[in-house]
Amino acid sequence: MFKLPQKYEYIDLMTDEPYILGQMLGFKDLRRDLHNDWIRSIILSQKDFTLLAHRGSYKTTCLTIGLMINLILQPNITSIFLRKTDVDVKEVIMQIYKLCSSELMRHIVKSIYGVDLVFTTATAFALDTNLKTSNKGACQLTGLGIKTSITGKHADRVITDDIVNVKDRISGPEREATKLAYMELQNIRNRGGVIINTGTPWHKNDAISLMPNISKYDCYYTKLITPKKLEEIKKSMTPSLFAANYELRHIASDDVIFDNPRINEDFKLVLNGIAHVDAAYGGEDYTAFTVCKKQDDKYYVFGKMWHKHVDECLDEIAMYIQETRASKIYCENNGDKGYLAKELRKKGLKAVTYRESQNKFLKITTYLKGAWENVLFVCGTDTNYIDQICDFNEYVEHDDAPDSLSSIIRRLYSKNTENFESVLGLI
Repeated sequence: MFKLPQKYEYIDLMTDEPYILGQMLGFKDLRRDLHNDWIRSIILSQKDFTLLAHRGSYKTTCLTIGLMINLILQPNITSIFLRKTDVDVKEVIMQIYKLCSSELMRHIVKSIYGVDLVFTTATAFALDTNLKTSNKGACQLTGLGIKTSITGKHADRVITDDIVNVKDRISGPEREATKLAYMELQNIRNRGGVIINTGTPWHKNDAISLMPNISKYDCYYTKLITPKKLEEIKKSMTPSLFAANYELRHIASDDVIFDNPRINEDFKLVLNGIAHVDAAYGGEDYTAFTVCKKQDDKYYVFGKMWHKHVDECLDEIAMYIQETRASKIYCENNGDKGYLAKELRKKGLKAVTYRESQNKFLKITTYLKGAWENVLFVCGTDTNYIDQICDFNEYVEHDDAPDSLSSIIRRLYSKNTENFESVLGLI
């Protein structure tokens, strides 16, 4: 049992040692060397920052305590608190209400202000108290789901908690929607206000990639979970889920096929190979360009990728053909009826067309997977080209790079070029 300090020490307790207050309220696992700084930052920070911490690290508990203290010590400061959904918001607002209503906090408020704490507004999404003396119309604390309309809303402090979750990992549209919602938060903070974020990263391009001043606390740093318990947790979930939730890092989904790419080989090793282009004709597709040289059992690869219509890439493709001295460039004619080949030939390139009849997933998992241990990417290959290959799985949104590379490996796989070209319908 903690001995209650004298009343004049309550403010110091909440600003200097808030973790003690948390322990007094029942959160016995809060630590001075870790959680105290987290809570103090939430209360006192004058600049935007982002706290990333693993599951079970008590980051939301710290956030709850920090918001409660702000409600009492800075009653004229307005805060907007956002989580992924309205249901998630209700949990935190309700806990703040219960903490403020505890005998301890009512005693502290009475000691500091000389009045009983009264909630003038207490709903699932808003809290206001009799401690507020300003004429601001907004409540001291307003809770919102991240997809709620924020038009017309303003606050001195904007706090997000876990607005990125597993949906952002598996869905591109969900990631973009969360990012747009996050960017709009800049419009609701008052001049001189701050945006504070807490959460866990799920995808390399999720909204957390937009957040400033990131501090990371993974499961190994905090030591809040014993090695034995961590091992149990690791066995209970997929590797990618464990990496995101506890190690705060991104790895490819568990059903991906390609990992540990071999990169930065000498560019000269790809000279005098052959090329392939997987063309984009609009929409969200990418144009992927590959040059590959087979040497013994090794496939040396130079890859480029553009989020553009193929017509906008032709000059660069011609330049790379010249630099790599590729003898031919292959392109399928299923959809464009030979249009791309004609455009390439206009630039003096030897374009070879073929009709694709093989299932794409089967092609990639047969030829590229079979050769993967012997695939080496040379210097100059685009990082996003390699990333798209390493992120490939049956349900991935974009597969232009692995499609291009598997097509060229399939072409080089046969020792009998004429028979192989005949089978593929190459002309």
